[in-house]
Amino acid sequence: MLFFTLTMKKHYHFALFYLIFFSLFSCSQKGKEINPDEVKVAIRTVGHKLLLAQKDSTSLVLPIEEINSKTYKLKFENDLSIDPRILVDIIEQSFKKAELPSNYIIEVLQCNDLEIAYSYQMKNRTDTDIVPCGGRVLPKSCYFLFIKFQENKADFNFWILLIPFLLIGLIVFLIFKRKTSLKPSKEEDDQIRLGSFIFYPEQHKLVKQATEISLSKKECEILEILSEKPNDIVSREELTKRIWEDNGVVVGRSLDTYISKLRKKLQDDPNIKLTNVHGIGYKLEIQ
Repeated sequence: MLFFTLTMKKHYHFALFYLIFFSLFSCSQKGKEINPDEVKVAIRTVGHKLLLAQKDSTSLVLPIEEINSKTYKLKFENDLSIDPRILVDIIEQSFKKAELPSNYIIEVLQCNDLEIAYSYQMKNRTDTDIVPCGGRVLPKSCYFLFIKFQENKADFNFWILLIPFLLIGLIVFLIFKRKTSLKPSKEEDDQIRLGSFIFYPEQHKLVKQATEISLSKKECEILEILSEKPNDIVSREELTKRIWEDNGVVVGRSLDTYISKLRKKLQDDPNIKLTNVHGIGYKLEIQ
């Protein structure tokens, strides 16, 4: 029983550690910062492919402007026309190859009045076959693109939903640890810890700090049985059967006498009480 308890405790520690590690690792992977240099290279690739799609291999893609850590501006040297379907495909393929975040907003603005000529939002690369206004090609003019990367709300929600389970796991662990700490722990050399006492059944003694308290054989047997079920009632019948009846002797008041002696020997620790449950048996209470 002791081995089973320790094994379960060990496995529980491992499971809790694994859950927390997996959660932190997942969130750190999903929420990692993007590299501005990698973003600029990917956006420049988008610009070149847009020009090549119009058979323009001579005009330049102007330097990519970083507005902030999540917003970038793509400008062209000369006018161009933009086909939304081609734009969406090029951006998706280029960003996927560069392993950039899959949540972003694309805005195509007119240079002369800064009006938005076309825009769309991509979320986790879903519904890519449906392109808004896909058949409406923007006429040749001066355009520039705003690329805005979005926070992955799904990942954030995943973490928020996971927190209660981690808290429940922590609470269960603390309760388990608390209950385990209240139980007498069997240590090396058949030692049993009872509050501030160390009980040595084989040597018939209790030890508190440097003080040894001798126990008779019957006192030792009674205490050992009670310590097997701390805070639970042990019936008089069980005690008498295990200690006396197996030896062919049944006693009446002897049990009460030994209980009284044990109670006096344990009285130095206020966290241990040996109580009489009237008409039923006895209970070793450990706080």
